[in-house]
Amino acid sequence: MTLPGSGLLPYVGAPLDIAAGRGPTWLDWWLSSHGGKLTAWRRQIHANPELAYQEHATTAVITGCLRSAGLAPTVLPGGTGLICDVGTGTRCVALRADIDALPISEATGLPFASTVDGRMHACGHDAHTVILLGAALALASAPALPGRIRMVFQPAEEVMPGGALSVLAAGAVSGVERIFALHCDPRLGVGQVGTRVGPITSASDLVELRLSSPGGHTARPHLTADLVHALGTVITGLPALLSRRVDPRSGTLLVWGAVQAGDAANIIPQEGLLRGILRTADRRIWADLEPLIRELVTALLAPSGVGFDLSHVRGVPPVVNEAVSTELLRDGVSAALGGDAVAATEQSSGGEDFAWYLEHVPGSMGRLGVWAGEGAQRDLHQSTFDLDERALPLGVRVMVHTALAALG
Repeated sequence: MTLPGSGLLPYVGAPLDIAAGRGPTWLDWWLSSHGGKLTAWRRQIHANPELAYQEHATTAVITGCLRSAGLAPTVLPGGTGLICDVGTGTRCVALRADIDALPISEATGLPFASTVDGRMHACGHDAHTVILLGAALALASAPALPGRIRMVFQPAEEVMPGGALSVLAAGAVSGVERIFALHCDPRLGVGQVGTRVGPITSASDLVELRLSSPGGHTARPHLTADLVHALGTVITGLPALLSRRVDPRSGTLLVWGAVQAGDAANIIPQEGLLRGILRTADRRIWADLEPLIRELVTALLAPSGVGFDLSHVRGVPPVVNEAVSTELLRDGVSAALGGDAVAATEQSSGGEDFAWYLEHVPGSMGRLGVWAGEGAQRDLHQSTFDLDERALPLGVRVMVHTALAALG
């Protein structure tokens, strides 16, 4: 990946709406001078996506840009991701972005579409990265800051249990008072930021169930254990029983994504596999789900004679936005874009490993509107996902103003 600004993917879009005049003069100056580069950088990263813990080129690009501004970034021990402080002083707040892509083949047809088969920035992490990079460089241009602002460029958000754990293990939030993040939301129009006190995402776990049977002829299922029938029983029965054993207000949901068994129509197979994602919006229920799932699977399979091996990989807890931090985020949005930009948002059933940071330090995540206001609203994690790039400088403004509000 060549360095941003090299001209490989020049900015050729419509003039960016940078909401001129909303903020310190140094921020206005930086966006007026560099706003177009945000789009070029985003397209550069979008065209060269890297999967979890493989973000070496992306990390190098970010590092080079920060160093060119006189900053001193530190690459994380795993070799991907980095942290970088801007400003001085004892007080410190953090801003976080995730930098990894997804194993999805892009189908947007964009001139800057992914150049890597089977990989795509289908969740907006390219935008998150550029917004945080822009915020760092803008803050570095300030004549003075009321404290330190730590930029956390995190690898591997898209894998369980998330790269946030390795960032925390490296001490990235040591001494941090609060932490903030933005996530692209294709349901909100550009110029709006969704905020919410309390849970804004859900817990997300991986459930993998391997079934075993002696196998046999489909003409004589009574002489063996019918593994495919047992698979069907679990596929339909486990989500149904789960809905009767947990509070329905908790948003607990199990959806299967993969099922494998057998090759021939007249053979009862010996092995079968089920994989699915288990989600809940309730932090307390999440802590008790693993033994409950094992109990229900045991009960469902007992009459069949089919054996099983259950792997329950705990993913991430819900992102629970702290009240004071959320109010500071709203203050930042209002200062950056105006009071009308603050929008309410619902709790999502999706997972986000930003939750791990909030287990250690108060903070809040907002949803950045990236919908153009007309045309299809392409959902996240789809091969056709794209975003309105006018949101990039607005995201920079929100991040900068939120950090300044948190430092008081």
